[in-house]
Amino acid sequence: MLRSHSGWNRCFLLLALLLLCSGCAGRSLRTTSSAEGTQSYAVAGVVHELKPDGRTVVIRHEAITNYMAAMTMPFQARDPQELAGLQPGDQITFQLRVARDQSWIERITKTGHVPLTNLAPARADISTNAAKEFRLADIPDFALTNEFGQPLSLHQFEGRAVALTFFFTRCPLPEYCPRLTRNFLEATRRLKNAPDGPTNFHFLSISFDPVDTPGLLRSYARQYGYDSNHWSFVTGNIEHIRELARGFGVPITAEGATYNHGFSTVIFDAGGRLQKMWPVGGDMTEQIVAEIRHGAARR
Repeated sequence: MLRSHSGWNRCFLLLALLLLCSGCAGRSLRTTSSAEGTQSYAVAGVVHELKPDGRTVVIRHEAITNYMAAMTMPFQARDPQELAGLQPGDQITFQLRVARDQSWIERITKTGHVPLTNLAPARADISTNAAKEFRLADIPDFALTNEFGQPLSLHQFEGRAVALTFFFTRCPLPEYCPRLTRNFLEATRRLKNAPDGPTNFHFLSISFDPVDTPGLLRSYARQYGYDSNHWSFVTGNIEHIRELARGFGVPITAEGATYNHGFSTVIFDAGGRLQKMWPVGGDMTEQIVAEIRHGAARR
């Protein structure tokens, strides 16, 4: 029986507040000096936003032939000086370099300027009198399916520390969904190999793409040599999954044949209480391991 969706919607406000208050512990991405195995793409687009870190630029880019549909997304400049003088609305061309574990842009050239009329307004502060504690049991019992085609419920994991995140298998850039998957892979290995590591933990990689059938998810999982005893790849009713993602602060927008989306890595402790939520991507293996160890010991 599903819980009232109005009650779940009230939880959105709490989760949004937690999202704002959570520590953004993601690490900055490093580039490599080696060109071995790196692919290069010529891209044109329009600057949408320049991030305060001085090296990240959000670009509304055209379709990249044989690689990525047109969309709006952030990129990191290999040389931050190449972003100097750029402004929202500037038309640019650049080279996108994609290695196994990271990507960057370089050879950025301004070619013109167009007015941007659809910039999102600044996010308003959120205040709430909602309860501070949020639990797995507060989430509607959406009908989900794992990579084996078996029914799965978020409520079945109480007694285990749970980490979950949202992704899709066709995600093209290594810092995005593939990085989230590697975080879970590396965290699983560290926890299993630690002499005093916990055994009551489980990771959930939840796909919001209807293309990701159980069979495709299982094939994807096998590429990473995952352990199904501690890690499930999840699909289900796409509207339910996207409602779940919104509840954890993950916007998902279709961009042609692919998606523009946010990030959220969420930890519940073994008592089913929300313990930590990071609204960032990047290498978070150490943080996940530390939080799972802490959460597995809480009942």
